Amino acid sequence: MISPDYDDSTAFLGDWGPFQRTVFALLCLSMIPNGFTGLSMVFMGDTPAHRCLIPAALNITDEWRNASIPLEEDEENRDSRFSKCSRHRMDVVKNYSDRGLLPWVDVNVSNIPQEGCLDGWEYDTGTYISTIVSEWDLVCSDNWRAPLTTSLFFCGVLTGSVISGQMSDRFGRKKVLFVTMGIQTVFTFIQVFSPSWLIFCLLFFIVGMGQISNYVSGFVLGMEIFSPSIRDIYSTLGVCLFFSIGYMMLPLAAYFLRDWRMLLLVFTIPGIFCMLLWWFIPESPRWLLSQGRVVEAEAILRKAAQMNGVNAPDVIFPLNQTRENAGRLRTYSLCDLVKSSNVCCITVLLCLVWFSVSVGYCALSLNTSSLHGNIYLNCFLSAAVEVPALIMAWLMLRRWPRRLCLSSTLSLGGLVLLFIQLIPQHMNYVAFSLVMLGKFGLSAAFSILYPATAELYPTVLRNTALGACSMASRVGSILAPYFIYLGGYYRSLPYILIGSVNILSGLLSILLPESLGSPLPETISHMQTVAGVNFIKEDDDEKYSLTKKFSVTKTRC
Repeated sequence: MISPDYDDSTAFLGDWGPFQRTVFALLCLSMIPNGFTGLSMVFMGDTPAHRCLIPAALNITDEWRNASIPLEEDEENRDSRFSKCSRHRMDVVKNYSDRGLLPWVDVNVSNIPQEGCLDGWEYDTGTYISTIVSEWDLVCSDNWRAPLTTSLFFCGVLTGSVISGQMSDRFGRKKVLFVTMGIQTVFTFIQVFSPSWLIFCLLFFIVGMGQISNYVSGFVLGMEIFSPSIRDIYSTLGVCLFFSIGYMMLPLAAYFLRDWRMLLLVFTIPGIFCMLLWWFIPESPRWLLSQGRVVEAEAILRKAAQMNGVNAPDVIFPLNQTRENAGRLRTYSLCDLVKSSNVCCITVLLCLVWFSVSVGYCALSLNTSSLHGNIYLNCFLSAAVEVPALIMAWLMLRRWPRRLCLSSTLSLGGLVLLFIQLIPQHMNYVAFSLVMLGKFGLSAAFSILYPATAELYPTVLRNTALGACSMASRVGSILAPYFIYLGGYYRSLPYILIGSVNILSGLLSILLPESLGSPLPETISHMQTVAGVNFIKEDDDEKYSLTKKFSVTKTRC
Protein backbone atom coordinates (compact mmCIF):
# COMPACT_ATOMS: atom_id res chain seq x y z
CA MET A 1 0.00 0.00 0.00
CA ILE A 2 0.99 3.64 -0.41
CA SER A 3 1.68 5.77 2.59
CA PRO A 4 -1.25 7.95 3.56
CA ASP A 5 1.26 10.83 3.90
CA TYR A 6 1.79 11.27 0.17
CA ASP A 7 0.76 14.93 0.48
CA ASP A 8 3.35 15.39 3.24
CA SER A 9 6.03 13.75 1.09
CA THR A 10 5.38 16.24 -1.72
CA ALA A 11 4.79 19.31 0.47
CA PHE A 12 8.19 20.71 -0.56
CA LEU A 13 6.62 21.71 -3.90
CA GLY A 14 4.30 24.21 -2.23
CA ASP A 15 0.65 24.66 -3.09
CA TRP A 16 0.58 27.15 -5.96
CA GLY A 17 3.85 27.44 -7.82
CA PRO A 18 4.44 27.74 -11.59
CA PHE A 19 4.13 23.96 -11.98
CA GLN A 20 0.69 23.81 -10.34
CA ARG A 21 -0.53 26.92 -12.15
CA THR A 22 0.55 25.53 -15.53
CA VAL A 23 -1.06 22.13 -15.02
CA PHE A 24 -4.19 23.76 -13.59
CA ALA A 25 -4.62 26.03 -16.61
CA LEU A 26 -3.92 23.33 -19.20
CA LEU A 27 -6.25 20.76 -17.64
CA CYS A 28 -9.01 23.35 -17.40
CA LEU A 29 -8.57 24.32 -21.05
CA SER A 30 -8.91 20.66 -22.04
CA MET A 31 -12.40 20.65 -20.50
CA ILE A 32 -13.87 23.33 -22.80
CA PRO A 33 -14.73 20.99 -25.73
CA ASN A 34 -16.78 18.80 -23.38
CA GLY A 35 -19.10 21.71 -22.61
CA PHE A 36 -20.40 22.23 -26.14
CA THR A 37 -20.14 18.61 -27.28
CA GLY A 38 -22.25 17.21 -24.47
CA LEU A 39 -25.15 19.60 -25.02
CA SER A 40 -24.93 20.26 -28.75
CA MET A 41 -28.23 18.44 -29.32
CA VAL A 42 -30.02 21.47 -27.84
CA PHE A 43 -29.56 23.03 -31.28
CA MET A 44 -28.62 20.15 -33.61
CA GLY A 45 -31.66 18.15 -32.52
CA ASP A 46 -34.20 20.92 -32.10
CA THR A 47 -37.44 20.60 -34.06
CA PRO A 48 -38.25 23.66 -36.20
CA ALA A 49 -41.84 24.66 -36.89
CA HIS A 50 -43.06 22.47 -39.73
CA ARG A 51 -46.08 21.38 -41.72
CA CYS A 52 -46.82 19.11 -44.66
CA LEU A 53 -45.20 20.05 -47.94
CA ILE A 54 -47.56 21.07 -50.74
CA PRO A 55 -45.63 20.40 -53.97
CA ALA A 56 -45.26 23.42 -56.25
CA ALA A 57 -45.93 21.17 -59.25
CA LEU A 58 -49.45 20.52 -57.98
CA ASN A 59 -50.57 23.78 -59.62
CA ILE A 60 -53.39 24.82 -57.28
CA THR A 61 -54.49 28.35 -56.43
CA ASP A 62 -52.96 30.26 -53.53
CA GLU A 63 -56.29 30.15 -51.69
CA TRP A 64 -56.35 26.37 -51.80
CA ARG A 65 -52.64 26.10 -51.01
CA ASN A 66 -53.23 28.07 -47.80
CA ALA A 67 -56.30 25.99 -46.94
CA SER A 68 -54.66 22.63 -47.60
CA ILE A 69 -53.27 22.33 -44.05
CA PRO A 70 -55.98 21.72 -41.44
CA LEU A 71 -56.10 23.66 -38.20
CA GLU A 72 -55.85 21.94 -34.82
CA GLU A 73 -56.12 23.16 -31.27
CA ASP A 74 -52.93 23.99 -29.40
CA GLU A 75 -53.74 22.65 -25.95
CA GLU A 76 -50.91 24.58 -24.29
CA ASN A 77 -51.83 28.03 -25.64
CA ARG A 78 -55.56 27.39 -26.09
CA ASP A 79 -55.24 28.54 -29.68
CA SER A 80 -55.39 27.11 -33.20
CA ARG A 81 -52.37 26.21 -35.28
CA PHE A 82 -51.61 24.46 -38.54
CA SER A 83 -51.35 20.69 -38.25
CA LYS A 84 -47.79 19.40 -38.26
CA CYS A 85 -48.50 15.89 -39.48
CA SER A 86 -51.53 15.93 -41.77
CA ARG A 87 -53.02 17.73 -44.75
CA HIS A 88 -56.25 17.59 -46.72
CA ARG A 89 -56.28 15.02 -49.51
CA MET A 90 -54.50 16.59 -52.44
CA ASP A 91 -56.58 14.88 -55.13
CA VAL A 92 -59.75 16.42 -53.66
CA VAL A 93 -58.11 19.83 -53.21
CA LYS A 94 -56.77 19.72 -56.78
CA ASN A 95 -60.25 18.93 -58.11
CA TYR A 96 -61.85 21.86 -56.26
CA SER A 97 -59.09 24.23 -57.38
CA ASP A 98 -59.42 23.21 -61.04
CA ARG A 99 -63.19 23.81 -60.86
CA GLY A 100 -62.63 27.37 -59.60
CA LEU A 101 -64.30 26.81 -56.24
CA LEU A 102 -63.15 28.87 -53.25
CA PRO A 103 -62.33 27.39 -49.82
CA TRP A 104 -64.76 28.32 -47.03
CA VAL A 105 -66.95 30.09 -49.60
CA ASP A 106 -67.99 27.32 -51.96
CA VAL A 107 -66.54 24.42 -49.99
CA ASN A 108 -66.53 23.57 -46.28
CA VAL A 109 -62.84 22.68 -46.02
CA SER A 110 -63.25 20.91 -42.68
CA ASN A 111 -65.24 18.18 -44.47
CA ILE A 112 -62.38 17.30 -46.81
CA PRO A 113 -60.69 14.01 -45.79
CA GLN A 114 -57.15 14.21 -44.42
CA GLU A 115 -53.97 12.30 -45.21
CA GLY A 116 -50.41 12.16 -43.94
CA CYS A 117 -47.50 14.20 -45.27
CA LEU A 118 -46.95 12.01 -48.31
CA ASP A 119 -44.60 14.50 -49.97
CA GLY A 120 -42.56 15.29 -46.87
CA TRP A 121 -42.48 18.47 -44.81
CA GLU A 122 -41.52 22.09 -45.14
CA TYR A 123 -39.65 23.65 -42.22
CA ASP A 124 -39.41 27.17 -40.90
CA THR A 125 -35.88 28.47 -41.55
CA GLY A 126 -36.21 31.59 -39.41
CA THR A 127 -34.33 29.99 -36.51
CA TYR A 128 -32.27 27.26 -38.20
CA ILE A 129 -31.03 26.62 -41.70
CA SER A 130 -30.83 22.92 -40.92
CA THR A 131 -30.99 20.53 -37.97
CA ILE A 132 -30.80 16.75 -37.97
CA VAL A 133 -34.59 16.81 -37.49
CA SER A 134 -35.25 18.82 -40.65
CA GLU A 135 -32.59 17.01 -42.68
CA TRP A 136 -33.86 13.50 -41.96
CA ASP A 137 -37.52 14.33 -41.20
CA LEU A 138 -37.48 13.18 -37.57
CA VAL A 139 -41.04 14.38 -37.00
CA CYS A 140 -44.55 12.99 -36.63
CA SER A 141 -44.37 9.17 -36.69
CA ASP A 142 -40.56 9.39 -36.49
CA ASN A 143 -40.41 12.00 -33.71
CA TRP A 144 -39.13 9.32 -31.31
CA ARG A 145 -35.81 9.39 -33.12
CA ALA A 146 -34.80 12.85 -31.88
CA PRO A 147 -34.77 11.99 -28.15
CA LEU A 148 -33.30 8.58 -29.00
CA THR A 149 -30.37 10.35 -30.68
CA THR A 150 -29.59 12.15 -27.43
CA SER A 151 -30.03 8.97 -25.44
CA LEU A 152 -27.63 7.09 -27.74
CA PHE A 153 -25.00 9.77 -27.13
CA PHE A 154 -25.38 9.20 -23.40
CA CYS A 155 -25.29 5.43 -24.00
CA GLY A 156 -21.85 6.09 -25.43
CA VAL A 157 -21.03 8.12 -22.35
CA LEU A 158 -22.21 5.20 -20.22
CA THR A 159 -20.03 2.77 -22.17
CA GLY A 160 -17.08 5.11 -21.86
CA SER A 161 -17.64 5.28 -18.13
CA VAL A 162 -17.47 1.50 -17.90
CA ILE A 163 -14.26 1.26 -19.91
CA SER A 164 -12.31 4.41 -19.09
CA GLY A 165 -12.28 4.07 -15.31
CA GLN A 166 -10.51 0.72 -15.34
CA MET A 167 -8.33 1.69 -18.30
CA SER A 168 -7.19 4.83 -16.50
CA ASP A 169 -6.40 2.95 -13.31
CA ARG A 170 -4.44 0.40 -15.34
CA PHE A 171 -2.70 2.44 -18.06
CA GLY A 172 -2.54 5.90 -16.51
CA ARG A 173 -4.55 9.10 -16.35
CA LYS A 174 -2.64 10.95 -19.05
CA LYS A 175 -2.81 8.25 -21.74
CA VAL A 176 -6.55 7.77 -21.35
CA LEU A 177 -7.11 11.54 -21.24
CA PHE A 178 -5.50 12.17 -24.61
CA VAL A 179 -6.53 8.98 -26.41
CA THR A 180 -10.18 9.62 -25.60
CA MET A 181 -9.81 13.31 -26.41
CA GLY A 182 -8.58 12.25 -29.84
CA ILE A 183 -11.53 9.88 -30.26
CA GLN A 184 -13.95 12.67 -29.40
CA THR A 185 -12.36 15.12 -31.83
CA VAL A 186 -11.89 12.75 -34.78
CA PHE A 187 -15.36 11.24 -34.65
CA THR A 188 -16.99 14.66 -34.23
CA PHE A 189 -15.27 15.63 -37.48
CA ILE A 190 -16.47 12.45 -39.21
CA GLN A 191 -20.02 13.21 -38.02
CA VAL A 192 -20.05 16.28 -40.24
CA PHE A 193 -20.25 13.98 -43.27
CA SER A 194 -22.96 11.65 -41.92
CA PRO A 195 -25.09 10.44 -44.87
CA SER A 196 -27.95 9.16 -42.71
CA TRP A 197 -29.48 9.38 -39.27
CA LEU A 198 -28.28 5.86 -38.42
CA ILE A 199 -24.65 6.67 -39.22
CA PHE A 200 -24.94 9.94 -37.28
CA CYS A 201 -26.17 8.05 -34.20
CA LEU A 202 -23.38 5.47 -34.44
CA LEU A 203 -20.74 8.20 -34.60
CA PHE A 204 -22.46 10.18 -31.84
CA PHE A 205 -22.28 7.09 -29.63
CA ILE A 206 -18.50 6.94 -30.11
CA VAL A 207 -18.18 10.69 -29.46
CA GLY A 208 -20.01 10.14 -26.17
CA MET A 209 -17.52 7.43 -25.21
CA GLY A 210 -14.63 9.83 -25.71
CA GLN A 211 -16.32 12.81 -24.07
CA ILE A 212 -16.85 11.36 -20.61
CA SER A 213 -13.59 9.42 -20.60
CA ASN A 214 -11.35 12.44 -21.08
CA TYR A 215 -13.42 14.53 -18.66
CA VAL A 216 -13.15 12.03 -15.79
CA SER A 217 -9.49 11.22 -16.48
CA GLY A 218 -8.58 14.91 -16.55
CA PHE A 219 -10.48 15.53 -13.35
CA VAL A 220 -8.77 12.67 -11.49
CA LEU A 221 -5.35 13.67 -12.86
CA GLY A 222 -5.72 17.13 -11.35
CA MET A 223 -7.11 15.86 -8.05
CA GLU A 224 -4.04 13.63 -7.66
CA ILE A 225 -1.48 16.27 -8.65
CA PHE A 226 -2.75 19.21 -6.60
CA SER A 227 -2.48 19.65 -2.85
CA PRO A 228 -5.62 19.55 -0.66
CA SER A 229 -5.91 23.35 -0.61
CA ILE A 230 -6.15 23.47 -4.42
CA ARG A 231 -8.41 20.46 -5.01
CA ASP A 232 -11.64 22.24 -4.07
CA ILE A 233 -11.04 25.18 -6.39
CA TYR A 234 -9.88 22.83 -9.17
CA SER A 235 -13.03 20.71 -8.95
CA THR A 236 -15.38 23.71 -8.96
CA LEU A 237 -13.84 26.88 -10.38
CA GLY A 238 -11.50 24.73 -12.45
CA VAL A 239 -12.89 21.89 -14.52
CA CYS A 240 -16.58 22.59 -13.89
CA LEU A 241 -16.26 26.30 -14.66
CA PHE A 242 -14.44 25.63 -17.92
CA PHE A 243 -17.05 23.03 -18.84
CA SER A 244 -19.62 25.80 -18.31
CA ILE A 245 -17.55 28.17 -20.45
CA GLY A 246 -17.72 25.61 -23.25
CA TYR A 247 -21.46 25.35 -22.60
CA MET A 248 -21.81 29.15 -22.90
CA MET A 249 -19.90 29.07 -26.18
CA LEU A 250 -22.49 26.65 -27.60
CA PRO A 251 -25.39 29.15 -28.05
CA LEU A 252 -22.97 31.82 -29.28
CA ALA A 253 -21.63 29.50 -31.98
CA ALA A 254 -25.12 28.20 -32.81
CA TYR A 255 -26.44 31.74 -33.22
CA PHE A 256 -23.98 32.46 -36.03
CA LEU A 257 -23.90 28.93 -37.48
CA ARG A 258 -27.48 27.88 -38.13
CA ASP A 259 -26.52 24.73 -40.06
CA TRP A 260 -25.77 21.70 -37.87
CA ARG A 261 -22.93 20.43 -40.05
CA MET A 262 -21.05 23.73 -39.87
CA LEU A 263 -21.66 23.86 -36.14
CA LEU A 264 -20.09 20.42 -35.67
CA LEU A 265 -17.16 21.34 -37.88
CA VAL A 266 -16.33 24.33 -35.68
CA PHE A 267 -16.57 22.12 -32.58
CA THR A 268 -13.60 20.05 -33.75
CA ILE A 269 -11.18 23.00 -33.75
CA PRO A 270 -10.67 23.36 -29.96
CA GLY A 271 -10.12 19.61 -29.66
CA ILE A 272 -7.26 19.75 -32.16
CA PHE A 273 -5.49 22.43 -30.12
CA CYS A 274 -6.11 20.53 -26.87
CA MET A 275 -4.33 17.48 -28.31
CA LEU A 276 -1.13 19.53 -28.39
CA LEU A 277 -1.19 19.71 -24.59
CA TRP A 278 0.22 16.15 -24.42
CA TRP A 279 3.75 17.57 -24.21
CA PHE A 280 2.93 19.87 -21.30
CA ILE A 281 0.67 17.83 -18.98
CA PRO A 282 2.47 15.21 -16.83
CA GLU A 283 1.26 11.83 -15.64
CA SER A 284 -0.04 11.60 -12.08
CA PRO A 285 2.91 10.89 -9.75
CA ARG A 286 0.45 9.47 -7.24
CA TRP A 287 -0.78 6.94 -9.82
CA LEU A 288 2.80 6.06 -10.86
CA LEU A 289 3.65 5.41 -7.23
CA SER A 290 0.59 3.18 -6.85
CA GLN A 291 1.98 1.12 -9.76
CA GLY A 292 5.42 0.83 -8.19
CA ARG A 293 6.97 3.16 -10.80
CA VAL A 294 8.79 5.21 -8.20
CA VAL A 295 11.61 6.47 -10.43
CA GLU A 296 9.14 8.00 -12.91
CA ALA A 297 7.08 9.55 -10.12
CA GLU A 298 10.15 11.14 -8.54
CA ALA A 299 11.37 12.40 -11.92
CA ILE A 300 8.11 14.31 -12.44
CA LEU A 301 8.26 15.75 -8.93
CA ARG A 302 11.89 16.83 -9.34
CA LYS A 303 11.03 18.59 -12.60
CA ALA A 304 8.11 20.26 -10.82
CA ALA A 305 10.45 21.37 -8.03
CA GLN A 306 12.77 22.88 -10.63
CA MET A 307 9.86 24.82 -12.18
CA ASN A 308 8.83 26.08 -8.75
CA GLY A 309 12.39 27.08 -7.84
CA VAL A 310 12.62 24.78 -4.81
CA ASN A 311 14.98 21.96 -3.89
CA ALA A 312 13.63 18.43 -3.83
CA PRO A 313 14.87 16.12 -1.06
CA ASP A 314 17.37 13.43 -2.01
CA VAL A 315 14.78 10.77 -1.18
CA ILE A 316 11.16 11.78 -1.81
CA PHE A 317 9.58 8.43 -0.99
CA PRO A 318 11.19 6.25 1.70
CA LEU A 319 12.68 2.95 0.58
CA ASN A 320 10.53 0.90 2.95
CA GLN A 321 7.43 2.52 1.47
CA THR A 322 8.42 1.70 -2.12
CA ARG A 323 9.27 -1.90 -1.19
CA GLU A 324 5.90 -2.24 0.48
CA ASN A 325 4.26 -0.90 -2.68
CA ALA A 326 6.10 -3.39 -4.88
CA GLY A 327 5.15 -6.29 -2.66
CA ARG A 328 1.45 -5.53 -2.59
CA LEU A 329 0.64 -4.43 -6.10
CA ARG A 330 -2.47 -5.97 -7.60
CA THR A 331 -5.09 -5.04 -10.17
CA TYR A 332 -8.35 -3.52 -9.00
CA SER A 333 -11.65 -3.61 -10.88
CA LEU A 334 -15.33 -2.78 -10.54
CA CYS A 335 -15.75 -5.93 -8.44
CA ASP A 336 -13.73 -4.29 -5.65
CA LEU A 337 -16.46 -1.67 -5.32
CA VAL A 338 -18.86 -4.30 -3.99
CA LYS A 339 -16.57 -6.82 -2.27
CA SER A 340 -16.81 -5.24 1.18
CA SER A 341 -20.02 -4.05 2.80
CA ASN A 342 -18.68 -0.58 3.56
CA VAL A 343 -17.40 0.12 0.05
CA CYS A 344 -20.59 -1.34 -1.41
CA CYS A 345 -22.80 0.92 0.75
CA ILE A 346 -20.81 4.01 -0.22
CA THR A 347 -20.95 3.06 -3.90
CA VAL A 348 -24.71 2.41 -3.90
CA LEU A 349 -25.46 5.70 -2.12
CA LEU A 350 -23.24 7.68 -4.47
CA CYS A 351 -24.68 6.00 -7.57
CA LEU A 352 -28.20 6.97 -6.48
CA VAL A 353 -27.13 10.57 -5.93
CA TRP A 354 -25.25 10.74 -9.24
CA PHE A 355 -28.26 9.29 -11.07
CA SER A 356 -30.72 11.85 -9.70
CA VAL A 357 -28.44 14.85 -10.23
CA SER A 358 -27.72 13.80 -13.81
CA VAL A 359 -31.40 13.33 -14.66
CA GLY A 360 -32.15 16.82 -13.38
CA TYR A 361 -29.13 18.58 -14.83
CA CYS A 362 -29.42 17.05 -18.31
CA ALA A 363 -33.20 17.40 -18.52
CA LEU A 364 -33.09 21.08 -17.54
CA SER A 365 -30.19 21.75 -19.92
CA LEU A 366 -31.74 19.97 -22.90
CA ASN A 367 -35.16 21.53 -22.31
CA THR A 368 -34.11 25.15 -22.92
CA SER A 369 -35.57 25.08 -26.43
CA SER A 370 -39.02 24.42 -24.93
CA LEU A 371 -38.92 27.30 -22.45
CA HIS A 372 -40.60 30.64 -23.04
CA GLY A 373 -38.39 33.14 -24.88
CA ASN A 374 -35.47 33.10 -27.30
CA ILE A 375 -33.79 29.70 -27.54
CA TYR A 376 -30.26 31.12 -27.82
CA LEU A 377 -30.72 33.43 -24.84
CA ASN A 378 -32.36 30.66 -22.81
CA CYS A 379 -29.46 28.30 -23.47
CA PHE A 380 -26.90 30.99 -22.62
CA LEU A 381 -28.67 31.82 -19.35
CA SER A 382 -28.89 28.12 -18.51
CA ALA A 383 -25.11 27.94 -18.93
CA ALA A 384 -24.37 31.28 -17.25
CA VAL A 385 -26.33 30.36 -14.11
CA GLU A 386 -23.74 27.65 -13.52
CA VAL A 387 -21.02 30.24 -12.88
CA PRO A 388 -22.48 31.63 -9.61
CA ALA A 389 -23.48 28.06 -8.72
CA LEU A 390 -19.86 26.94 -9.04
CA ILE A 391 -18.62 29.92 -7.02
CA MET A 392 -21.10 29.07 -4.29
CA ALA A 393 -20.04 25.41 -4.40
CA TRP A 394 -16.39 26.39 -4.02
CA LEU A 395 -17.14 28.63 -1.03
CA MET A 396 -19.21 25.86 0.56
CA LEU A 397 -16.50 23.25 0.02
CA ARG A 398 -13.95 25.45 1.78
CA ARG A 399 -15.93 25.58 5.03
CA TRP A 400 -18.83 23.15 5.07
CA PRO A 401 -18.88 19.37 5.47
CA ARG A 402 -19.29 17.58 2.14
CA ARG A 403 -22.51 15.91 3.27
CA LEU A 404 -24.09 19.24 4.16
CA CYS A 405 -22.97 20.76 0.85
CA LEU A 406 -24.56 17.94 -1.12
CA SER A 407 -27.75 17.73 0.91
CA SER A 408 -28.44 21.49 0.82
CA THR A 409 -27.83 21.99 -2.91
CA LEU A 410 -29.81 18.89 -3.89
CA SER A 411 -32.72 19.95 -1.69
CA LEU A 412 -32.64 23.50 -3.08
CA GLY A 413 -32.66 22.27 -6.69
CA GLY A 414 -35.44 19.77 -6.04
CA LEU A 415 -37.67 21.99 -3.93
CA VAL A 416 -37.92 24.93 -6.33
CA LEU A 417 -38.80 22.58 -9.20
CA LEU A 418 -41.77 21.28 -7.22
CA PHE A 419 -43.10 24.84 -6.97
CA ILE A 420 -43.39 25.17 -10.77
CA GLN A 421 -46.68 23.26 -10.81
CA LEU A 422 -48.19 26.06 -8.68
CA ILE A 423 -47.32 28.81 -11.19
CA PRO A 424 -50.16 29.90 -13.53
CA GLN A 425 -49.46 29.18 -17.18
CA HIS A 426 -49.42 32.85 -18.20
CA MET A 427 -46.64 33.66 -15.69
CA ASN A 428 -43.91 32.31 -17.97
CA TYR A 429 -41.09 34.40 -16.56
CA VAL A 430 -41.75 33.22 -13.00
CA ALA A 431 -41.65 29.59 -14.14
CA PHE A 432 -38.47 30.30 -16.13
CA SER A 433 -36.85 31.85 -13.04
CA LEU A 434 -37.69 28.78 -10.96
CA VAL A 435 -36.22 26.50 -13.63
CA MET A 436 -33.01 28.55 -13.57
CA LEU A 437 -32.92 28.42 -9.77
CA GLY A 438 -33.36 24.65 -9.92
CA LYS A 439 -30.52 24.49 -12.45
CA PHE A 440 -28.45 26.62 -10.07
CA GLY A 441 -28.90 24.12 -7.23
CA LEU A 442 -28.27 21.02 -9.34
CA SER A 443 -25.19 22.57 -11.00
CA ALA A 444 -23.73 23.29 -7.58
CA ALA A 445 -24.53 19.74 -6.48
CA PHE A 446 -22.90 18.27 -9.59
CA SER A 447 -19.67 20.21 -9.00
CA ILE A 448 -19.62 19.13 -5.34
CA LEU A 449 -20.18 15.49 -6.26
CA TYR A 450 -16.88 15.11 -8.11
CA PRO A 451 -14.54 16.08 -5.25
CA ALA A 452 -16.81 14.47 -2.66
CA THR A 453 -16.62 11.17 -4.55
CA ALA A 454 -12.90 11.38 -5.32
CA GLU A 455 -12.08 12.07 -1.66
CA LEU A 456 -13.94 8.98 -0.43
CA TYR A 457 -12.15 6.39 -2.58
CA PRO A 458 -8.48 5.29 -2.46
CA THR A 459 -5.99 5.90 -5.25
CA VAL A 460 -6.12 2.26 -6.36
CA LEU A 461 -9.88 2.54 -6.95
CA ARG A 462 -10.48 6.25 -7.46
CA ASN A 463 -10.85 6.37 -11.22
CA THR A 464 -12.74 3.08 -11.29
CA ALA A 465 -15.15 4.43 -8.66
CA LEU A 466 -15.65 7.68 -10.54
CA GLY A 467 -16.27 5.64 -13.67
CA ALA A 468 -18.89 3.56 -11.86
CA CYS A 469 -20.61 6.65 -10.47
CA SER A 470 -20.47 8.19 -13.91
CA MET A 471 -22.17 5.05 -15.24
CA ALA A 472 -25.07 5.64 -12.85
CA SER A 473 -25.06 9.28 -13.85
CA ARG A 474 -25.29 8.41 -17.54
CA VAL A 475 -28.23 6.11 -16.98
CA GLY A 476 -29.92 9.27 -15.73
CA SER A 477 -28.69 11.16 -18.79
CA ILE A 478 -30.10 8.48 -21.09
CA LEU A 479 -33.52 8.82 -19.45
CA ALA A 480 -33.43 12.63 -19.28
CA PRO A 481 -34.81 13.26 -22.82
CA TYR A 482 -37.83 11.11 -22.00
CA PHE A 483 -38.42 13.02 -18.76
CA ILE A 484 -38.74 16.09 -20.97
CA TYR A 485 -41.25 14.42 -23.28
CA LEU A 486 -43.48 13.58 -20.32
CA GLY A 487 -44.30 17.28 -20.39
CA GLY A 488 -46.45 16.56 -23.42
CA TYR A 489 -48.90 14.77 -21.12
CA TYR A 490 -48.73 17.19 -18.21
CA ARG A 491 -46.66 20.37 -18.34
CA SER A 492 -45.28 20.14 -14.79
CA LEU A 493 -44.74 16.37 -14.65
CA PRO A 494 -41.01 16.47 -15.54
CA TYR A 495 -40.36 19.04 -12.82
CA ILE A 496 -42.34 17.06 -10.23
CA LEU A 497 -40.35 13.89 -10.95
CA ILE A 498 -36.97 15.63 -11.08
CA GLY A 499 -37.68 17.61 -7.92
CA SER A 500 -38.81 14.54 -6.00
CA VAL A 501 -35.83 12.33 -6.83
CA ASN A 502 -33.35 15.08 -5.98
CA ILE A 503 -34.95 15.82 -2.61
CA LEU A 504 -34.74 12.09 -1.86
CA SER A 505 -31.07 12.08 -2.89
CA GLY A 506 -30.43 15.07 -0.66
CA LEU A 507 -31.67 13.04 2.30
CA LEU A 508 -29.63 9.96 1.34
CA SER A 509 -26.43 11.99 0.98
CA ILE A 510 -26.45 12.63 4.73
CA LEU A 511 -25.48 8.97 5.22
CA LEU A 512 -22.19 9.33 3.31
CA PRO A 513 -18.85 9.49 5.20
CA GLU A 514 -17.39 12.96 5.75
CA SER A 515 -14.05 13.69 4.05
CA LEU A 516 -13.52 17.35 4.94
CA GLY A 517 -9.98 17.83 6.24
CA SER A 518 -8.99 14.20 5.62
CA PRO A 519 -6.07 13.13 3.38
CA LEU A 520 -6.90 11.24 0.21
CA PRO A 521 -7.05 7.52 1.08
CA GLU A 522 -4.52 5.35 -0.70
CA THR A 523 -5.93 1.86 -0.06
CA ILE A 524 -9.32 0.39 0.78
CA SER A 525 -8.32 0.08 4.45
CA HIS A 526 -7.99 3.87 4.66
CA MET A 527 -11.61 4.48 3.61
CA GLN A 528 -14.09 5.88 6.10
CA THR A 529 -17.34 4.11 6.98
CA VAL A 530 -20.93 4.98 6.15
CA ALA A 531 -22.59 7.23 8.72
CA GLY A 532 -24.74 5.38 11.21
CA VAL A 533 -23.45 1.92 10.25
CA ASN A 534 -20.91 -0.12 12.23
CA PHE A 535 -18.35 -2.17 10.32
CA ILE A 536 -15.85 -4.54 11.90
CA LYS A 537 -12.62 -5.26 10.11
CA GLU A 538 -12.37 -9.01 9.72
CA ASP A 539 -8.82 -9.55 8.54
CA ASP A 540 -5.83 -8.02 6.81
CA ASP A 541 -7.38 -8.50 3.38
CA GLU A 542 -9.53 -5.43 4.03
CA LYS A 543 -12.85 -7.31 4.25
CA TYR A 544 -15.63 -5.85 6.29
CA SER A 545 -18.90 -7.16 7.65
CA LEU A 546 -22.06 -5.32 8.51
CA THR A 547 -22.76 -5.95 12.19
CA LYS A 548 -25.56 -3.56 12.94
CA LYS A 549 -28.45 -2.14 10.96
CA PHE A 550 -28.37 1.65 10.83
CA SER A 551 -28.02 2.10 14.56
CA VAL A 552 -28.10 5.63 15.92
CA THR A 553 -24.44 6.53 16.42
CA LYS A 554 -22.52 9.73 16.73
CA THR A 555 -20.78 10.55 13.45
CA ARG A 556 -18.04 13.03 12.65
CA CYS A 557 -18.84 15.95 10.37
